[in-house]
Parts: sequence; C-alpha cells; structure tokens
Amino acid sequence: MSKTYFTSEHEWIKVEGDVGTVGITDHAQGALGDVVFVELPAVGKTVSKGGDAAVVESVKAASDVYSPVSGEVVGANGAIVDQPALVNESPEDGAWFFKVKLSNISELDGLMDRAAYDAFVAGQS
Repeated sequence: MSKTYFTSEHEWIKVEGDVGTVGITDHAQGALGDVVFVELPAVGKTVSKGGDAAVVESVKAASDVYSPVSGEVVGANGAIVDQPALVNESPEDGAWFFKVKLSNISELDGLMDRAAYDAFVAGQS
C-alpha cells in the first residue's frame, strides 16, 4: 500500500515500501506556467532531505526541486526530459521526477498529508 506526502516546497512523494516516487504538485506547476525544461538526478546519486535534486524551468522561471527525503536515486523519468509539458498535464501522476530508496523512513514524519497540504496552500493565497 502506498501513501503520499507533501512538502512546503510543493513536492510530493508517494511511498511504497522503502521507495518513494517524487514530483511537483499541481499547485507548483500552475505557479510555474508552461514547463519547457527538466533536469533530473542521475540514478545512483545520493540526495539529502531538503537538498536540491532536480531542476524545472518554465517560461517564467527556473526552480529547484528538493528531495523530501534522504536516500539513493533509483529511477528517473526520462519521459519528462523529452516532453517537459507532461509536467503541466499530469504533475501528480505520470510526470513524476525521480524515485528514491529511503535511507531513513522517519524523515516522512515531518511531511504533510493531502488535507494538511491543501490547507497550507489555501493559507498562502
């Protein structure tokens, strides 16, 4: 069974076992506008919780994508490198950025669930 968590930096992580799939939220892609470029971490790279792991560029700005957890990158979604617009079309499903094998599952404790994230976003506007 999987569970999805959210960060205050507008990333999501869907965890199944000890592997998390990471992407940006629908709110984030909406704020960015049309995504034109994505740079993903290399498989095998070690990422740290809160550290920059990927880059997403839109017609408006370039933004870092931070890793919600520490661990080793075990997969990257090449489809969004070839078609960055997928990030706008399916930000919380098909347009995931990378998969990470969690080195410390307790790092999930500080993340938000969907209801808390939605309240967080509503409080920002």
